[in-house]
Amino acid sequence: MGEVVEGGYGGYGGYGNGVGAILVLFILLVIITSAFI
Repeated sequence: MGEVVEGGYGGYGGYGNGVGAILVLFILLVIITSAFI
């Protein structure tokens, strides 16, 4: 997803570790939760 930033999370508006990682974890959490519902 997009270019790889130093944090390893690319494609999220150029965020490095912080917000990019939180977005990824949040999206994964939503997907997993919706899978169990």
